[in-house]
Amino acid sequence: MSTPDSGAPEGEGLQGLFSHLLELRTRLLRAVATVVLVLVALVPFANRLYSELAAPLVARLPQGAHLIATEVTSPFLTPLKLAFYTALFISMPMILYQLWAFVSPGLYKHEKRLARPLLVAALVLFYVGGAFAYFVVLPAAFRFLTAVTPQGVEMMTDITHYLDFVMLMFFAFGLCFEVPVAVVILAAVGVVDLARLRSGRRYAIVGAFAVAALITPPDITSMLMLGVPMCLLYELGILAVRWLVKPGSLRPDAG
Repeated sequence: MSTPDSGAPEGEGLQGLFSHLLELRTRLLRAVATVVLVLVALVPFANRLYSELAAPLVARLPQGAHLIATEVTSPFLTPLKLAFYTALFISMPMILYQLWAFVSPGLYKHEKRLARPLLVAALVLFYVGGAFAYFVVLPAAFRFLTAVTPQGVEMMTDITHYLDFVMLMFFAFGLCFEVPVAVVILAAVGVVDLARLRSGRRYAIVGAFAVAALITPPDITSMLMLGVPMCLLYELGILAVRWLVKPGSLRPDAG
């Protein structure tokens, strides 16, 4: 028969788990509240946001061509969906901060020292990738697509399909620009080392252009606009590994 004292460790464990769940709920609620507040602020500007998003395509459409809505609710729901995506995009620093505040107490000191710059770099690189897609890649891609439209065919893109395409490009370029962060993490956990990263350049180049060919529209310009930056970012990752990472620096016995 168990004594009252024998149940104390189990009770303390349950109490600790409950407190962690409460903290997780608080962090999630703060992140969701941030997204909701930003969304509410953006809703009045949803149509203007969509006009800005559509500008790279509209500027390259033939005279008289325009975007269309093929569903009854699209003129209302599509700009609202864009406002939600924009709210997520703007709120990402707060979301990552809440995630960091929840997991950081359980990390070792050397893990925190490496994780902080990685989180900041991941956020900045994702934003840079999205901006690069909007300002550089999409205009070139739409210039190509409008140029190859067969004679007698009028290019009139549905607003919902356009939004899905552009969001896919933003997300894809944002993830592809995370190459340096991925390289640093792989080196930090000991999967690769500096010598293997240097010797694997040729494979990285082939992989970068293979990914670019799958993601970008079917023109060589767009493929180069993704493949070349990914190769350069791979080199940046090698430099970051050289400066920041000691072998196995994320292992518990490191530091």
